[in-house]
Amino acid sequence: MILINGEDLIVGRVATVAAKQALLGNEVIIVNCEKMFVTGSKTYLTAESHRRRVQGTWSKGPFFYRMPDRYVRRIIRGMIPYKTARGNAAYKRIMCHIGVPEEYKNEKMITIAAAAVQKIPNLKYVRVAEIARQMGAKV
Repeated sequence: MILINGEDLIVGRVATVAAKQALLGNEVIIVNCEKMFVTGSKTYLTAESHRRRVQGTWSKGPFFYRMPDRYVRRIIRGMIPYKTARGNAAYKRIMCHIGVPEEYKNEKMITIAAAAVQKIPNLKYVRVAEIARQMGAKV
């Protein structure tokens, strides 16, 4: 089991590590998903989240999750061949959480140094919690 603390990390870089580990057969748990960052300008990201919110129908999709943990898990799904048996099994091994659940409080969490937001040369990034609020989540 790999327990990743997502605080102040970039979602895409964490997602690549999580997807690779899940495909190798490891269980991956990501905590503090609401404190992760998505890179890009704030105006683009908020407009994109609004567009996703209003497109499609409620019964037929496409379905875009509003809560930060489901939002991050959906990003990881894009990096896994989830329509194959191997990919579907890997996707089931990935879990994301808002905050730190009680069962993982005393576990040793790792942080991915290459995914730190301080590595970005510019200041264009937005927290996942803010994007979730724009999409209508009550976080």
